[in-house]
Amino acid sequence: MACRVSELVLDCHDPERLAAFWCEVLGFAVLGREDGAVEIGPEAEGFGGLQPTIVFSPTTEPKTGKLRLHIDVNPTDRDQAAELERLLKVGAVPVDVGQTGEESWHVLADPEGNEFCLLRRRL
Repeated sequence: MACRVSELVLDCHDPERLAAFWCEVLGFAVLGREDGAVEIGPEAEGFGGLQPTIVFSPTTEPKTGKLRLHIDVNPTDRDQAAELERLLKVGAVPVDVGQTGEESWHVLADPEGNEFCLLRRRL
């Protein structure tokens, strides 16, 4: 028997703000709150579903440097350009992590500067 990813935990300064941002990006819902942390995931599946949930855990430590693990997202109902426009409207910002400009993806950051990539539609 192998393991599977059940939760991703992201330390942040404002769990409520990041949860709201990522709920908008992923179409997730808040599943729970505990000790200042906020957990989000697919509303229909809830905890333990096929997709991992994301826990935003409060910290006072600053983010330093590029994340060693980041999230990649794919548009599911529109092309990459339309999804980029939507993500920018909900608060994502473009970031430069050394890309050449020839990549097929866009590097963005959430409201606390955590990098993520918008890939071309593959799903």
